[in-house]
Amino acid sequence: MKNDSNKSSVILIVDDTPINLEVLYDFLGKAGFTVLIAEDGESAIARAEYAPPDLILLDILMPGMDGFETCRLLKKSGLTQDIPIIFMTALSETVDKVKGFELGAVDYLTKPLQHQEVLARIQLHLKLRFLTKTLQEQNLRLENEIAERLQVEEKIREQAALLDITSDAILVKDFDNQIRFWNQGAEHLYGWKATEVIGKNVKQILYLPETLSQIQDIYANIAKSGFWHGELHQVNKKGQDIIVASRWTLMRDRNGQAISILTVNTDITEKKHLETQVLRAQRLESIGTLASGIAHDLNNILTPILTTAQLLQMKMPDADERNQQMLKTIENNSKRGAALVKQVLQFARGIDGQRTVVQMNHLFSEIQQIVQETFPKSIELTEHIQPELWAVIGDATHLHQLLINLVVNARDAMPKGGHIGISAENLLIDEDYARMNLDAHVGPYIAITVADTGMGMRSEIIDRIFEPFFTTKEIGKGTGLGLSTAKGIIQSHGGFVTVTSQVGKGTEFKVYLPAVEVAKTPLVEDLELFKGNGELILVVDDETRILETTKILLEVYNYTVLTASNGIEAIALYVQHEDEISVVLMDMMMPLMDGATAITTLQKINSQVKVVAVSGLNVSEKLAKMPGIKKFIAKPYTTKVLLQTLHSILVQKSTNPNLCIAPSGLSH
Repeated sequence: MKNDSNKSSVILIVDDTPINLEVLYDFLGKAGFTVLIAEDGESAIARAEYAPPDLILLDILMPGMDGFETCRLLKKSGLTQDIPIIFMTALSETVDKVKGFELGAVDYLTKPLQHQEVLARIQLHLKLRFLTKTLQEQNLRLENEIAERLQVEEKIREQAALLDITSDAILVKDFDNQIRFWNQGAEHLYGWKATEVIGKNVKQILYLPETLSQIQDIYANIAKSGFWHGELHQVNKKGQDIIVASRWTLMRDRNGQAISILTVNTDITEKKHLETQVLRAQRLESIGTLASGIAHDLNNILTPILTTAQLLQMKMPDADERNQQMLKTIENNSKRGAALVKQVLQFARGIDGQRTVVQMNHLFSEIQQIVQETFPKSIELTEHIQPELWAVIGDATHLHQLLINLVVNARDAMPKGGHIGISAENLLIDEDYARMNLDAHVGPYIAITVADTGMGMRSEIIDRIFEPFFTTKEIGKGTGLGLSTAKGIIQSHGGFVTVTSQVGKGTEFKVYLPAVEVAKTPLVEDLELFKGNGELILVVDDETRILETTKILLEVYNYTVLTASNGIEAIALYVQHEDEISVVLMDMMMPLMDGATAITTLQKINSQVKVVAVSGLNVSEKLAKMPGIKKFIAKPYTTKVLLQTLHSILVQKSTNPNLCIAPSGLSH
């Protein structure tokens, strides 16, 4: 859209790319500007000296004389030194922007150019140039009327009304750091009215003590070059952090003496926060990729350890209590390690866990052990768990992570020690309470409370603690994901959470999870029921220890076993013993030929082949649809899970082509 104020303004575009010149020439011409063009630095200097334009758009990367050298020569010449220069650079180009500002450029535009941004910046710098010229001219006319200092201040105030049309914060300060001008954009950004800050020290109004060293460096820089541009961290009237893109220009009187500094600040707080979140999200994605590889390797390591520990307990029934306890410790810690790997994968990849009936008492016992073993001795833990606590339908690993996140958050709130209290009780929510809390529903819940005696939180902090990436901890001591993850787990289980806190006294998180009443039944494990009848099982895995321990385990339970260390060996053995092999236990990730390729080949040999897929990673959509796969079990698997899986396939009367997921490998 044309603007009448643009008609008298002349813009010189310098770019060695004809298409760029053509696009800008058409756009700026339609906006009402008089447009000149140059395809190299030499012709740009000649045109500018012959008929100085009002503003120059200058490409940085050009053959021969580049943009920086062109800018330096323009600023060196008395005919062109006052012309505002805006550099243009491609988004993919690495450019020393500080160098450009030191040479005298006023701004940067990034290609591909956004027309409205180009127009806005051109108009802003033309206005600033016009205002600067006007101030200088009026200062001369008023020289004989009032004192020089009053002339400058009065004219700044007279021209300031024009600057209120911008949303940017524009202020003028003298060399004693006293604020002389404060526009409406500054009022909106910082919350201070002009009447509240005029004459006040700008350092006390906008800056925290730890940022003042940067301000001193800026003053030293602007004294040399007359201009500075960069990012600043400031605070508003409420004490909230603000990030601004700041441009400082040294103002001079008619004799060239520096008298004040004009500052234009653009709020980029939200933009910087979004950039930070994108970078963190990218890091999380990388962590997810890394976690998959680590999970596969760790589960391959844990599988023979877990199998061996269970075999030894069975083979050494008469071992003394100490040895039995050590074997049980190996088994339990193998399961704990596998659960931890699963938890990392679920967090990094967002994988949904399996929902089962979870008795929370067991989780509280584990949390108590973790706190006692890993937390500082200065932190005391007490638990008050209601007897006959109801169960929850959910994922045990996620609920474990929820409790861990809450107690770790409590620990971090007490760096000098204190008390953590965990309690849980059955609770029936009635209609009156449900009406008061939109997240609640009528019915049975268990209410879990995690309270600490730590530093507490202000109300404005409580409002933000569940935001992703929000943290009050020092850099490197917190990701800002713990509580947001905890809330996500609570919501995924149909629950809700409340928080109360007092500064200096502590914080209490109260989690409400929908409950079910489950009759307690003794846990019985009769592995004798799952013994084989001499069936031949082909076990395929590239991990030697897994092959050895799985072979021993199956032979103990009356199976006959063949082993292969990769897909090629597996196919060769299957061809020889096709009529004898009942089930193929196939690892999915192997060298030479992976499990998926091997299964496809076996399917071609025998369309009725029965395969149990095994992997240290979660089952994929593609794997679920593969013909021939009857079940999937995850490493590390327990003796019970392996035997149950084989038994269920061997006793099947009809073929089911759909993939079934075996029970979790971490439960007896």
